[in-house]
Amino acid sequence: MTAAVLTPGEVTGPRPAARPRLARPLLALPFALLLVLAVVGPLLAPWDPQSVVATPSSPPSSAHWFGTDTNGMDVFSRVLTATRLDVLIALSVTVLSTLAALVVGLVTGMNEARRGPAGIAARATARGIDLVQAVPTVIGGLVLLSFFGREPLVMVLALALLLLPVQARLVRVEVLRVRSEGYVDAARMSGESEPALIVRHVLPNASHAALENTSAIFGIAVIFCAGLGFLGVGIVPPIPEWGSMLALGATDAAVGRWWGALFPALALGLAVASAAGAARALFAGGAR
Repeated sequence: MTAAVLTPGEVTGPRPAARPRLARPLLALPFALLLVLAVVGPLLAPWDPQSVVATPSSPPSSAHWFGTDTNGMDVFSRVLTATRLDVLIALSVTVLSTLAALVVGLVTGMNEARRGPAGIAARATARGIDLVQAVPTVIGGLVLLSFFGREPLVMVLALALLLLPVQARLVRVEVLRVRSEGYVDAARMSGESEPALIVRHVLPNASHAALENTSAIFGIAVIFCAGLGFLGVGIVPPIPEWGSMLALGATDAAVGRWWGALFPALALGLAVASAAGAARALFAGGAR
């Protein structure tokens, strides 16, 4: 049998899977474009999104690409302008709920097994998290907005509070797992302080699941923000918002004037899908 001789340019065996690596940035590209559109979208709107500019319920045309709604407002301009508000609310909810969940999850996970006031407070907090999570998000949002108003800040705080338990439970479960690992015990036995132990060992290893779940939180926040607007308890019209636009367009869609509901629905779906793609691009390599 003769030995095979390889030249420097030859490669044996299957080629490395380079295509998935190249595909990762492409998965994140739609979400990056969404963020850019949230910043510059209102500047690109050809018409005032809160003004009557044409005949109500006019079909798409060269002057009004997405047609007009039942009030005679330009749907294209309103969809563009609403992108900033809906994306900003969803991002704020995602960041706020995740940061708060990291604190709550760390505190409860590290102290739940202890005796004394710290352990009692941690266990009570864990039960409180379960109680809040049992409340349906839409109903909780309806109650909070009816009491405190329908401003964007109130909506951000309400949705962040209602979605915090989802992230906090992920962090708590990971903290309970990480704190019993051998390297954590070794660091504790070496005399490392509790704050240093949390910052250097527990937090980096317990936060990954919650960070991976941020795309789901973003999608849920977008959907529930639009859902509250659809039910008439979200952002007050005529401020452009996808949910209230869907509600307004639904009446037209029932009689064949589909454009008032279709384009806000597409924007909503693309926003959720782009966030999921960005999460796959960022965390696919870590799930091995």
